[in-house]
Amino acid sequence: MNNEHDFQAASRTPDDLHDQRRPLRVCLVTETFPPEVNGVAMTAGRVINGLLAAGHKVHIVRPRQPEEDRTQLVSFADLPTTLVRGIGVPGYNGIRFGLPSGKALEKAWRQQRPDVVHVLTEGPLGYSAVRTAQRLGLPIVGGYHTHFDRYTEHYRFGFLRQTVTNYMVRFHNRCHINLAPTHELAEALMAQGMQQVRVMSRGVDRGLFHPQYRSAALRTQWGVGKDDLVLLCVGRLAAEKQLDWVVQAWQAVRQHKPYTKLVLVGGGPEYQRLASSYPDVILTGPVSSHDLGAHYASADLFVFASMSETFGNVVQEALASGVPVVGFDYAAAKELIRHEVNGILVPFGNRQALIDATVQAAQKPQMLRQMARHAAETGRSWKSVLNDLIANYHDAIELASYADRSMQDGPHTQATQHL
Repeated sequence: MNNEHDFQAASRTPDDLHDQRRPLRVCLVTETFPPEVNGVAMTAGRVINGLLAAGHKVHIVRPRQPEEDRTQLVSFADLPTTLVRGIGVPGYNGIRFGLPSGKALEKAWRQQRPDVVHVLTEGPLGYSAVRTAQRLGLPIVGGYHTHFDRYTEHYRFGFLRQTVTNYMVRFHNRCHINLAPTHELAEALMAQGMQQVRVMSRGVDRGLFHPQYRSAALRTQWGVGKDDLVLLCVGRLAAEKQLDWVVQAWQAVRQHKPYTKLVLVGGGPEYQRLASSYPDVILTGPVSSHDLGAHYASADLFVFASMSETFGNVVQEALASGVPVVGFDYAAAKELIRHEVNGILVPFGNRQALIDATVQAAQKPQMLRQMARHAAETGRSWKSVLNDLIANYHDAIELASYADRSMQDGPHTQATQHL
């Protein structure tokens, strides 16, 4: 890590700084994409919008989505796109892994060479993209968005966890720069042996998420009285989100405040089980981005029990909507929550602490109102996040150029690259 920064400091010139203002040709490779609903797809959409707004050119590589055809309106349909074959991800209907596509990528990149390849996912498509880009000498930026190793525990493949971890490290060590969403995660990844790890946080769109979208009509639809509490959780309804713990927290609150409602926003493989197991829970299913802000702002407390997040965009969206968050002390919650100022942090993985903190917050309406005011001031703009990303693209270009010169000079100069 220090070698990387020493190289940057020594190699920057006024010409480099001028060069960083030129438009880039960015190839974005991802195995999940809008309108699919998950954090990676959302980040992909934000990155593309930000790059286009800044004058850069974007080429998308992604799997063809289920039931997609040429007459169907798809996200960013007017951008250059390479569609590849995909297969469904077990337990995640509607999301696909892209199949290896090295030959197609090499042909496309030889015809029009991108300035940088940004790989958002580590599936078969992502791996073939990294190998092909490396073979062609292209700068590679890798995004770390998903704890696939932790997912193995929730889908009965725990015996593969170390194998998956080793694969992820090897994958990202082929990249010139890797981007993690928090400082805590960056340090953990480097401790596992991952190299060239930097922090790319996440932004929040205050045009979508703001306290002004609180809706009395929506609360009435939920059957909520004026002074009743609404607990909320937003996200994919999947095993790794620990939603039973959220329900248990709500049930504990109801012992003191029986009219408290729990609203779960999102779809996923756990939807039917949750609906049948907890008929009093309000399950909205997936909600459009246009309506999502009202769902956040119309709640009083966001309860987040997931322990598999790399960031947790929903935490920042809830806070920006003026909704305090109870969550474990890691990822976005650790980065954004000031304990008992805009939310409540509890020790990672401590189910009872999460339940107790939720109950205590629900019994202190004045503290909830104070935390709500501070919560609305939390969050970073996507514009500043994208500025950092573009700077990392230029650094990857420099590192790739340096590695290329080192190979031309001789093998003794390659040690600092770890590629």
